[in-house]
Amino acid sequence: MGDLFGTDGIRGVANVYPMTAETALAVGRATAHLCRRHGGRHRIVIGKDTRLSGYMLETALTAGICSMGVDVLLVGPMPTPGIAFITRDMRADAGIVISASHNPYQDNGIKIFSWNGYKLSDEIEREIEKLMTSDEISSVRPTADEIGKAQRIDDAIGRYTVFCKTAFPGDLTLEGLKLVLDCGNGATYHLAPIIFSELGAEVTAIHDRPNGRNINDQCGSQFTDDLVVAVKDTGAHAGLAFDGDGDRLTAVDENGRELTGDHILAICAKDMKDRGILRNNLLIVTPMSNLGMRLALDELGIIYEDADVGDKNVLELMQKRGASIGGEQSGHVIFLDHHTTGDGIITALQLLAVMQRTGEKLSTLAEIFKQAPQILINVEVSSKPALEDLPELQEAIAGAETGMAGKGRVLIRYSGTQNLCRVMVEGPTEEQTHETAESLAAKVRELIG
Repeated sequence: MGDLFGTDGIRGVANVYPMTAETALAVGRATAHLCRRHGGRHRIVIGKDTRLSGYMLETALTAGICSMGVDVLLVGPMPTPGIAFITRDMRADAGIVISASHNPYQDNGIKIFSWNGYKLSDEIEREIEKLMTSDEISSVRPTADEIGKAQRIDDAIGRYTVFCKTAFPGDLTLEGLKLVLDCGNGATYHLAPIIFSELGAEVTAIHDRPNGRNINDQCGSQFTDDLVVAVKDTGAHAGLAFDGDGDRLTAVDENGRELTGDHILAICAKDMKDRGILRNNLLIVTPMSNLGMRLALDELGIIYEDADVGDKNVLELMQKRGASIGGEQSGHVIFLDHHTTGDGIITALQLLAVMQRTGEKLSTLAEIFKQAPQILINVEVSSKPALEDLPELQEAIAGAETGMAGKGRVLIRYSGTQNLCRVMVEGPTEEQTHETAESLAAKVRELIG
């Protein structure tokens, strides 16, 4: 691929290349051009999270799309999976999300869904990038009534709310459950409390007052300290934390213990197997998934396969292998029977359905596996040379794996969306795992920090 699109669209500091208004205008023009390959009037949905820079990028995208003779449907702040749904529901040609997901507010990003609610393939992203950087469409300038128009879709939130509620079993209710929702001051702030309340839960919402600058700020799926306190203070049965664009979930049990995406995947996969709906008896995970979960899946007789890190890669392998559930330790979970992409709210509803169906506490369900000691260190890097071309690092990795004598593993990879190198180590003890991870992180800093 080129330089613009990473593992989840284009991302960077807002108003600094590549996340500039000029880039957004060019993305809009190129995407609209591809949509016009067949006749008729065309339209593209645009949604965003709650970042201050969303206004700037939304306006630029709209101008680019309209300049190519394609109409724009503006839905305002809405979770990324909501844009995927609305794109399909309104039979639009594409959906564009303005969000940097779990990144801090000064960052922003652009990701694109096709007409069918799936993220664009690498091939189409390359085609968009080529159109943006060439003169191929510079002369395409519709005039008069051929110029596109933009309109706001006022009922988009209502449509998506109904869609999410239908993903919860019709024979169950959330009545009797006390829940705390951490909306991360992001895109779920206005609709998540409504959805869970209307299904019968007693809801306390925190971090649900975005101001354009507080998205993901010590809150949401990556920072659960406030959620843990709120769960304990309210005596809640569970806490649910969403990231800025609402496509991932971190859960907290009634005792304040944080559950990873691995716990959610294992709990839901077991429940689906028990009910005979785990397609091909298969769960798709990634190399980041904990060794403890893998051992538990073996005991449960559930087959698992590793996709490359990234929800797009998980989805691709799910489709290839015919799996109905897959996801990442980070809380991106895809239920293909319900949606085309990871959805934090739908994931939470599936987890709560297991609680209600079994009558078990979340802490009891989380005992499905004992987590192997795992340390993840994010190292800021100035460049991203191929890791296999760094002999000193490869020697350090080999030495670390030898030192763990087959009772651990090392995974070092670059983030696809940030200038980070992720150093993940699993080992036989907390002490050895921590020491090994710190040593490898120091080596990465020395070589490319």
